[in-house]
Amino acid sequence: MGINTFGKLFMPKNKIFYELFEDVAITVSQMGQLLKTMVNEPDYDRRNAVIKQIEDLEHKNDDHTHRIFTELGRNFITPFDREDIHYLASALDDICDYIFSSAKKINFYKVNPNDSGIKKLADLIEMGANEIKTAVYGLRDMKNLRQMTEAMVRINSVENQADDVFDMSIEMLFQNEVDVKELIKKREIYQAMETVTDKCEDAANVIESIIVKYA
Repeated sequence: MGINTFGKLFMPKNKIFYELFEDVAITVSQMGQLLKTMVNEPDYDRRNAVIKQIEDLEHKNDDHTHRIFTELGRNFITPFDREDIHYLASALDDICDYIFSSAKKINFYKVNPNDSGIKKLADLIEMGANEIKTAVYGLRDMKNLRQMTEAMVRINSVENQADDVFDMSIEMLFQNEVDVKELIKKREIYQAMETVTDKCEDAANVIESIIVKYA
């Protein structure tokens, strides 16, 4: 089915799904940027202020996700498969949840984020979140499939790099950290941050599935 024919099948009211997904994508990108800001902030109290911003965005995203599910139940006609809408909304929500969890753990455990593993993972999360925004924004008309595909390739690369950073960080942690409590705390933070990139890849996989079906 051609893109133009595909577009004509749907009533204008179903643009709400595109708008909501774009709102979520903006939130994902903003949270990725704030996480990077947070881990580069040496002051504990200032980090808490940034975490509050991340938390507010996470709640905002919950509202968007809830509305997507509400619209899914309300509309018989949807711009793409109902299962894909559900999977994509859930994957994007997971990204936000794990970004917030990562930020919260850093200050809750009173871990100094001036750590090469934490900083590298934060850089990769910001990159992945920005690419998610690019890919999601392409769904509305699917005119620039190359740009969407390149974004998803970069998301996959980010996830692979994050795996490597995680493995190296864990190896260094067990070699150099003598405080068992600190070891456990940092390992949890690494795991939460690496999971963010996994969730980015999950979202990219759903978008790829949508492209295969409808582009």
